[in-house]
Amino acid sequence: MRLEAGKVYLRPPAMEDYEAWAKLRAASRRHTEPWEPTWAEDELTRAAYRRRVQRYDQDRHDGAGYAFFVFRAEDRILAGACNLNNVRRGVLQAADIGYWTGSPYVRRGYARLAIRRIVAFAFEDLGLHRIEAACRPENAASKTLLQSIGFQPEGLARGYLNIAGAWRDHEKFALLSTDRMA
Repeated sequence: MRLEAGKVYLRPPAMEDYEAWAKLRAASRRHTEPWEPTWAEDELTRAAYRRRVQRYDQDRHDGAGYAFFVFRAEDRILAGACNLNNVRRGVLQAADIGYWTGSPYVRRGYARLAIRRIVAFAFEDLGLHRIEAACRPENAASKTLLQSIGFQPEGLARGYLNIAGAWRDHEKFALLSTDRMA
């Protein structure tokens, strides 16, 4: 599955992406570390990556999650990732969105394009009604990005996620299928 989004395209991670992924994650660690869970000791190993890809494949098979790597269309360089997680069916019809951009590629519009495309995929292809996002209150760049797409703030979730080894408050945002994307 490949999702086109102008200057970028998205596709599920594959084993052949390991080298590019490990290199970009290592180079971007300082940039992403304040916003992510603590990395495992073997985070960047091929074995850990293989487990990650297997989990992504199982989640996709089960309809529980959809992981995508974000590539620049011009040269097929890995620039980041954008995922739908915790897909809930039944009366809720919702998912959580998460994303990261490698430090060489921040503020170039790639994350915005990827998020917009994932949202369209969630609403149009998966038939979801609600996409939820969370970011730490001090992450002004992420809050601005989400709101520029049309996500609406929904308040503070206390101790919401374990980031960098501690339970951190997060601001919650949501976009509904009935909302207009900016």
